Parts: sequence; structure tokens; C-alpha cells
Amino acid sequence: MSTYQNKTGLEWAETACQSLMNQYQPILLPPENRWHYHQGVFLCGMYDVWLQTKNKVYFDYVKEYVDKLVDEQGNFLFARGELDAIQPGLLLLPLYKETGDKRYQLAALKLRNLLKTLNRTKQGGFWHKDKYPYQMWLDGLYMAGPFAIQYGQMFRESELIDLIMHQEKLMREHTFDEKTGLYFHGYDESKETPWATAKGHAPEIWGRALGWYSMVLVNFIELLEDGHPKKEELRVVVQQLIDRLLQYQDKETGLWYQVIDKGDREDNWLESSCSSLFVYAIAKAVNKGYIKEKYFKSAKFGYEGILKHKVSLDENDTFQLHGISIGTSIGVYDYYINRESSVNDLHGVGAFILASAQIDQHDYI
Repeated sequence: MSTYQNKTGLEWAETACQSLMNQYQPILLPPENRWHYHQGVFLCGMYDVWLQTKNKVYFDYVKEYVDKLVDEQGNFLFARGELDAIQPGLLLLPLYKETGDKRYQLAALKLRNLLKTLNRTKQGGFWHKDKYPYQMWLDGLYMAGPFAIQYGQMFRESELIDLIMHQEKLMREHTFDEKTGLYFHGYDESKETPWATAKGHAPEIWGRALGWYSMVLVNFIELLEDGHPKKEELRVVVQQLIDRLLQYQDKETGLWYQVIDKGDREDNWLESSCSSLFVYAIAKAVNKGYIKEKYFKSAKFGYEGILKHKVSLDENDTFQLHGISIGTSIGVYDYYINRESSVNDLHGVGAFILASAQIDQHDYI
């Protein structure tokens, strides 16, 4: 069993979970009293911890968040013009599976039906939000993709799997950067937004967006049934992406920069959430056999770097993760660099917990 600063990966995940549980009732997780992907990412991490520990306190905390928002008829308030609203649906499906409570299925159906009404590009790609017309973002693949695939498998709507694979194809086609082998934050089909390049894509490679994409690619491979034609294709994409990512891993800290490919600039900074997401993607790809074992040393280097440079504990073992970029749209270099850095933002803590769980799983394989 490997330890990282005297804790296993799972112990770090539990420390992070318990610190926020001690600070917040589930419904008061920020932004409080809302169905929101910030909570969704954090609670997906907590659900992974429950799967590994079977400590009911984690399951109950996740369930209480959902139960405070979803009524007995499966009604709840959510944003109806954005992909982000779908992500917390990843909590509804396992709750339905574990409890059989019909309201979770009814609530999940409402999120599934968003995919019928959301605006789309001319090629059939979902707008990330109504307020960003004709824009597709890497983030959106994680926000809607895993839920849609699992919903399609659970309720026999195989067309949802094809729909999400089409979204991934469009994102890869329009955001791939031949110079770095990485992917720009998103693209604007209309090319009318101020940041759009001549080809329509975003001008920069932002860490967390690429982190969502790295994570979701590995999750897609896991979710697709054996023999699915996209499964092997995505394995190749993951291999190539991780090979390129490692070219930009900071040699001193093991972390990655806010703008991934411009770590040589003095104003760029090492960011925690993207580093955690990359650690997750690499570790899980190794754990699942999608890439070779040798890559785990890079995931371990990154994980140890997060603990050394971004994590602090007080005398009560209260966990704090520093250096997390707050919520961020698409913009130019200066926009990303000048984003506020936060402590214990759920983007970062959720990603850290997910990464910790994968690091721990490797130690038991």
C-alpha cells in the first residue's frame, strides 16, 4: 500500500470529503440551494469514496443533497438552457439503482429531455448555453455525456450513445491543435464572438476544459460496451492526448498550468483542478489497461505535486486545496491568467477526490 504524505489516496479523499461535510450541510454547498454542477462534481467524487469504503455517511450525504431539491413527484428547479444542468444527473441514476425510488427516474427523465430542446449548431452539436449561441465547449462533453450514455443504457435508448459520440466527434474535429496535439477550449460555429479565430476555435488551451475532456474520454471508453466501434478509436485518442499532456507537465512540481502550453510565461500559474483531472485521467487509463503501466509514474508525480504545493491541513486535519481557478468562460490569454484563484472551490475539491480514488485503486490492483 502506497502512502502520500502519510495518507493513502483513499484517506486523502476521505479527509477532503469530511472537511467539507463538517463545514456544509449538503444543501448549503456553494452555490447553496441550487441544482448545480459544482456540487455535482464534488458529490460524484464522494460517491466514488462510498463505493470504495461502503461508509454509509457518504451515501447519505449525497442522497440528502438530491432529496432537498427533488420532490416526491420528481420535480425540481434546474436551468433549462445549458448542458451544465445535466451533470448532477450522475447522482440520480445510482440513487435510483440503489433505492428503486421512482422520483429519481422521473427527475432523470427531465434532464434526458433537455437533450430534445437544447439549441444546436448546424452540424447537430449542442450549444454549451443559450447565452453562448453556436458555441460548443469541451466542458459540455463531461456535463452531459456520461449521464446521457448511462441513461441510454439503463432505459434502452441506444440513440443517446450515438448522439454523444457525435458530440465528441465534433469537438475533436473543431478544437484540435495540430501544433501541440491538444485541444482548444471550444469553438464558435458562427465565428462571430470576439475571441473566435479564423477557424472559429478558441485562442487558448485552458487547463480545466482540457481536464474535463481528458476525464470524459476515459469514462466514455469505460461506459461503451465491448465491441462498440468507438471504443478502440477513443483508446487511440486517449493515448495520443496523454502523450502530449506529459510534454507540458511541469518538471519541478508535476502540475499543469492554467494555460497549458504557455508555462514559460511569467504570469501563467499552476492550477489545481486541471492537475487533478489529468491525474485522474492518467491513473484511470492505467488502471483500466487503456495505456501502459509506465504512465502511472506521471500520475503519481502529479498527485504528489498537488499534495506538496496546493494542499494544506490545519491542526484539526481540515483540508484546504489552493490554487483553483474559479468558473471560467472562453477568452483570450489575459482573461484566463487574470481569473481569481480560490480555495476549496468545488471544481477543484471534486476533481481532487476523484483523482485520489483512482490513485488508491491503482495501489490495490
